[in-house]
Amino acid sequence: MPKILIVGGGYAGFYTALKLEKWLRRGEAEVTIVDPLPYMTYQPFLPEVAAGSIEPRHAIVSHRRHLRNTEVLTAHVSKVDHASKTATITPAVGDDWEFQYDIIVMTAGAVSRTFPIPGVADRAIGMKCIEEAIAVRDQMMTNFDKAALLPAGPERDRLLTFTVVGGGFAGIEIFGEMRSLASDLLRYYPTISFEDTHFHLIEAMDRIMPEVSLKTSHWVIRNLAERGAEIHLETQLTSAVDGKVEMSNGESFESDVIVWTAGVMANPMVKNTDLPLEERGRLRVGADLRVRTEDGEVVPDAWAAGDVSAVPDLSGGGVHGYCVPNAQHAVRQGKLLAKSLVGTLRGDAPADYFHKNLGAVAGLGLYHGVFQAGPFAVKGIIAWLMHRGYHGLAVPMWERKIRVFGNWAFNFVLHRDITSIEARVTPRAEFEEFAARPKA
Repeated sequence: MPKILIVGGGYAGFYTALKLEKWLRRGEAEVTIVDPLPYMTYQPFLPEVAAGSIEPRHAIVSHRRHLRNTEVLTAHVSKVDHASKTATITPAVGDDWEFQYDIIVMTAGAVSRTFPIPGVADRAIGMKCIEEAIAVRDQMMTNFDKAALLPAGPERDRLLTFTVVGGGFAGIEIFGEMRSLASDLLRYYPTISFEDTHFHLIEAMDRIMPEVSLKTSHWVIRNLAERGAEIHLETQLTSAVDGKVEMSNGESFESDVIVWTAGVMANPMVKNTDLPLEERGRLRVGADLRVRTEDGEVVPDAWAAGDVSAVPDLSGGGVHGYCVPNAQHAVRQGKLLAKSLVGTLRGDAPADYFHKNLGAVAGLGLYHGVFQAGPFAVKGIIAWLMHRGYHGLAVPMWERKIRVFGNWAFNFVLHRDITSIEARVTPRAEFEEFAARPKA
């Protein structure tokens, strides 16, 4: 049987494997998926995880539980030599080994794209994985615990000042959810007032959320301003050393939590392959999702989808002619890729990927949202309900949908959970402090 190797278990990789299990006949092919994490993260839920509205485990989907006919390897693919159809597998423990395949599917996703701004690598945190969302939630809640015991002053202000860099969908959603969480927390901290909390979003462009109309983006800015959040447009972060945020407009302030959402880039592991890349470091592919050379020739038995690939946007709505890196495209590309793979195994020609964006919906915190479809826009609680309905149904697997909707229903009655478990990062600290040791 031909061996199909899927590199990356995010949206595109997970859905490719899931649909291959559904459409492949018994004995038609062997499928192996390799990812350093044992789960797929539903990234649109990360802002709500950071805000305590969704239990973190409910925003991820286990590979092993739902890919029952696929070999799951929790490891890195550190190198691909497609000329010999060999991939180097690097596990967390043990030695590397060579994996021979017949067909490769590159769906390694994207990572946060940063710039060499002083302090960012040391102080900022991204919003690409579940661990980052959990850390933001716990740090916000812990900061409120600390600030409640301090008198007014610089240290208290620093703990209650929160910064987001990047005004795209990801940045605005996490910004709105963090503001919503802080407003909710005030009821439990009588020594902290609304005016004591400070929220700043830094965006280099002259507008936010390019996916929506300018009029709608202005509404979002006004909505957040009314809720006590400040957006700095046409402003760049110039330094974040030791938590001191300095901006290109000359302003500066101390901030204990700095979230970076200013763009993504293809997973750098693709540079360790002999597959053709385009100028931005993404795999060069055709509209049929087959990897191609610069001259447009098909690289046999090599496919790619999702954020790691430069897929032509035939709808004309992409950026520079390519599909933007988002979940809408990755999920649909994964499904089409699986269908095309099965078809080529049976002698059929692959179909081209075409998806016309029907709209964009964003949550801005409890009861605040925005939806845009062409010139039509919906704002406020109706858009917020549309956001929850869409993503609640879009998260893969029914057991996850039920858990997420259950979260929301319980939170509506019982309010969101505000418990910080920041001590989880040093779980042995208490044991070590009191553990008996042999005498010298």
